[in-house]
Amino acid sequence: QVQLVESGGGLVQAGGSLRLSCAASGRTLSTAAMGWFRQAPGKEREFVAAISWSYVGTYYTDSVKGRFTISRDDAKNTVYLQMNSLKPEDTAVYYCAAGREATSLGIRYLQVWGQGTLVTVSS
Repeated sequence: QVQLVESGGGLVQAGGSLRLSCAASGRTLSTAAMGWFRQAPGKEREFVAAISWSYVGTYYTDSVKGRFTISRDDAKNTVYLQMNSLKPEDTAVYYCAAGREATSLGIRYLQVWGQGTLVTVSS
């Protein structure tokens, strides 16, 4: 089974930037799509961004469009989430995830989750 390890979370002030990394132990058809979800205190987990390994297609939830960029490094089996113009409402635990297909609504056929990395944005 593919394992995912996130890193890059931390504390940043509003308007600042962070880059999250998600390293996959391997790549399979079942994990052809990778992306990010987040969960803020008292809220449900929500989709943030996704990217396909088989085709360079990217998808974002409306609240992060224009601020976040998802990218990949094929050689390292790593997906990144560059987060710019951060807002306090972006504060959450960010989880990397992998599945079969990336879509505008999230990742279909989710197979594996990372452990999460905390992003805190101060006012």
